[in-house]
Amino acid sequence: MKGVLILENGQKFYGNMLMDEPAVGEVVFNTGMTGYQETFTDPSYAGQIITMTYPLIGNYGLFHEIEQADRPYAAGFIVSELCEEPSNWQNEGKLSTFIMTHHIPCLYGVDTRAITRAIRSQGVMKGVIVPETMEESAIKELFDTPLETQLVRRVTTREIKHMGDGRFHVAVMDYGAKANILRELVNSDCRLTIFPAETKAEEVLAVNPDGIFLSNGPGDPKDVPYIVEEVKKMIGKKPIFGICLGLQMLGLALGGKSRKLTFGHRGANHPVKDIRTGRVYITSQNHGYVIDEASLPDDVVITHRNLHDNTLEGFEVPSKKIMCVQYHPEASPGPTDNLYLFTQFVKMMEEN
Repeated sequence: MKGVLILENGQKFYGNMLMDEPAVGEVVFNTGMTGYQETFTDPSYAGQIITMTYPLIGNYGLFHEIEQADRPYAAGFIVSELCEEPSNWQNEGKLSTFIMTHHIPCLYGVDTRAITRAIRSQGVMKGVIVPETMEESAIKELFDTPLETQLVRRVTTREIKHMGDGRFHVAVMDYGAKANILRELVNSDCRLTIFPAETKAEEVLAVNPDGIFLSNGPGDPKDVPYIVEEVKKMIGKKPIFGICLGLQMLGLALGGKSRKLTFGHRGANHPVKDIRTGRVYITSQNHGYVIDEASLPDDVVITHRNLHDNTLEGFEVPSKKIMCVQYHPEASPGPTDNLYLFTQFVKMMEEN
């Protein structure tokens, strides 16, 4: 079936639809050359239509063990060439089957480089994937649908869970945590108590954890002020480690301000400099918002900076036992250069 991506500025990009299901969401792009399955199952993409810039997607099939959630939360997928003959010794099926099983609208055979150029020059924007023959009135109705703002509520765990049996007890605030983050914490000698996002600080502190972890997640951090208020109550009580949205929650809780990037950082090849050592790491990233470092209080120490646009990628507050990064040290997909941060978190808990 012929389909089309229509951006809110009127630009149209034609291709084929895998299913007769329309999509509406914020259109973003991901620059990863591999890792499409981990990207598609990353809860941080909830509500977004993901454009994969690498032209061939699905060529090594599926391997369910690497999925980052029980299902994809994205609003839609856009790929240039959707491979129907995957080849890999771990392959368990075709990507097209996975997409149709989860009823995620997909546009393929489309010029993804043109879409990427449009987003880079004009910024991320609302878009719809629809059949080419859809009536204008129905398309307008889709565009009139407001984008969801309470995405964290959609992706968080519904009940308290437990994982691992390590020496250090970590309370995990699940804002849409990727599976590999939890695995790396367990691999770092931690046992986890995983809480729903809106759990009150008093309930978290009542389990007397050795440390608190604030996870990644979707959306604008300013859309969840009620969660920021609970983070404020936990600061200074236990060592805290935040990743991605977790960093943004800490930034707002400390009095900082967030802002939206023009087209965000999404991919597995972003250079970040550790200011403390001067070393440059290649990182995996997925965020559309950053904390304005000038808005942070004086006791915040900037630790990492993005070498593409000089934005804040990490900070710590030694007096309050806080460390956090904007990128994804657990990778999946991406390089494993940054697993040292989990070791640093464990050391902070041990010293405390």
